[in-house]
Amino acid sequence: MVQVMIKNLEQVLSMILNSFCDPHPRVRWAAINAIGQLSTDLGPDLQVKFHHLVLPALAGAMDDFQNPRVQAHAASAVLNFTENCTPDILTPYLDGIVSKLLVLLQNGKQMVQEGALTALASVADSSQEQFQKYYDAVMPYLKAILVNANDKSNRMLRAKAMECISLVGMAVGKEKFRDDAKQVMDVLMSLQQSQLDADDPTASYMLQAWARLCKCLGQDFLPYMGFVMPPLIQSAQLKPDVTITSADSDTEFDEDDDRVSTAAVEQGREVVRGDTNFVAFCFGVVVWVFSGFVAVKAQLKTAVPTLHSTQPPVYCRPSICVLSQDRLILRGIETITLGDKRIGIKTSVLEEKATACNMLCCYADELKEGFFPWIDQVAFTLVPLLKFYFHEEVRKAAVSAMPELLSSAKSALEKGQSQGRDETYLKQLSDYIIPNLVEALHKEPEVEICATMLDALNECIQVSGQHLNEKQVRSIVDEIKQVLTASSSRKHERAERAKEEDFDAEERELLKEENEQEEDLFDEVGDCLGTLIKTFRISFLPFFDELSSYITPMFAAVYGVGVCAEFGGSVFKPLVGEALSRLDAVIRHPNAQHPDNVMAYDNAVSALGKICQFHRDSINATQVVPAWLSCLPIKGDLIEAKVVHDQLCSMVERSDTELIGPNNQYLPKIVAVFAE
Repeated sequence: MVQVMIKNLEQVLSMILNSFCDPHPRVRWAAINAIGQLSTDLGPDLQVKFHHLVLPALAGAMDDFQNPRVQAHAASAVLNFTENCTPDILTPYLDGIVSKLLVLLQNGKQMVQEGALTALASVADSSQEQFQKYYDAVMPYLKAILVNANDKSNRMLRAKAMECISLVGMAVGKEKFRDDAKQVMDVLMSLQQSQLDADDPTASYMLQAWARLCKCLGQDFLPYMGFVMPPLIQSAQLKPDVTITSADSDTEFDEDDDRVSTAAVEQGREVVRGDTNFVAFCFGVVVWVFSGFVAVKAQLKTAVPTLHSTQPPVYCRPSICVLSQDRLILRGIETITLGDKRIGIKTSVLEEKATACNMLCCYADELKEGFFPWIDQVAFTLVPLLKFYFHEEVRKAAVSAMPELLSSAKSALEKGQSQGRDETYLKQLSDYIIPNLVEALHKEPEVEICATMLDALNECIQVSGQHLNEKQVRSIVDEIKQVLTASSSRKHERAERAKEEDFDAEERELLKEENEQEEDLFDEVGDCLGTLIKTFRISFLPFFDELSSYITPMFAAVYGVGVCAEFGGSVFKPLVGEALSRLDAVIRHPNAQHPDNVMAYDNAVSALGKICQFHRDSINATQVVPAWLSCLPIKGDLIEAKVVHDQLCSMVERSDTELIGPNNQYLPKIVAVFAE
């Protein structure tokens, strides 16, 4: 369906844009709504090809002062469009769009002002330094709203002004924003110290604004950290608020009533059990099981804001789809009736927790050694959340923070800012983080998050791998075996699904997505193995031999040759001739480029390049180097492709004689590789 839409997009857009001039405002509103949705679903293709049609039409729609809802929706569509827009596309339209949005900020109704603020934030974020031209005109209006929108009816307006200011600051940079930054942060500190209502959106928006300001100001933000961190840690430590009552009870869940019996389930790992069934809250999914078989599995869909997000923190209410059980949605609470139990989950708590965890990761990433004073407290908060199965975004943030914490500690030690701690501190932190990350990987049911965990593990090993002992390396290797075994099982299961009679296009698309996730997972395994090999060199080869049976045999063999060529030194020299013969057999195989074999082929080419690089004196370079060049470019294994083509660039830069060839014989091939 998407491909059909893209094929006919010009005609579709023409029809929709014609409706921008319809006499009825509801038709105009619907047309704008369609443009916004298409901008999200078909971006960035739509932005690249049709910006000259869409942006002028949206700018014109913002002039509809007789219909504020149309104006507000036009501003929202600008947000949708610009989120997939590059600065070079957006820059020619900035004068018109920014001037229109400023008019709406001054003259529009509150709903229009809120839409204009969100659109302005997205425009600034997408245009980056190009927005500096408009900063002096825009910032006074934003600060005025932040300071003056104090009554209860304007809380969202103030929150959006806060969001817009922080995104504008990130866009224009520290030097331009510096003079206004202190005034803005003073206002935020005053708001944070005030007694905000429980339903005031200011608190959630403020968490993100502080993090963006940190991103903008860098080390200049450090004086504010003592003020910012305590409430952030408190939000990250919130317990999931799960309430259990009898299904036939007359008691109603009230998100503001603490008198209801509440089971704040520790770290989201407990299950509610009955005689014949239980409910498990895991990986953002609610699963209930009757007499041993799964009855329903329903995703809790939430959108957790990021530094660049211009959506409100509660973007969409999580929903639990229940096939045959009663479903009840109460304000901020999802409930399900299961047997004789009614279970409620307070979603706002999870959303606040996820946002806080994301912001902690951002601070560690941005401040590096400056984050050292908070490493211990944040580590003890986030490490248990690696297995927080109530909410995927909480787990993802916790996972992403692990290498950042280790990097902060290492940087502080190297720069003498570790408050008297020595290298043993990094080992202690590594001994706490890495085993827990490996354990969480073992229990993680989501393939996408498994890949994220492997990526984080890889980065952790890069930072502190020298502190790992043999037992810890063994646990990592054993977990990689488990990951590969589980991946193989899933591959077999997908193959069986493809054979079913009701297999259709929708199922095919789903399988395609799952296959892509498995490829990402496999890439992360390869990266992790590469880092282990680089860290432990020859001593890791016995572990690699164990893993070879878990990897495609041909792939394992050629990957192992590349490892030995790079790290084997003099031990590998007597084996160079045999290695060349084996690699030649793989590269010249008639089916070498078949999809099932392309990874092995690319790794064979990479291994051949490593022999050329590290064992040039043991080969006939005038034959082997051109043979290696003839295999380029490689495109299947993106990791190895980067390694190989980086090597090619280095050889060209130093005018490698065997690569260039006599009388520049191979120069056309080199140019062709770069061109392709």
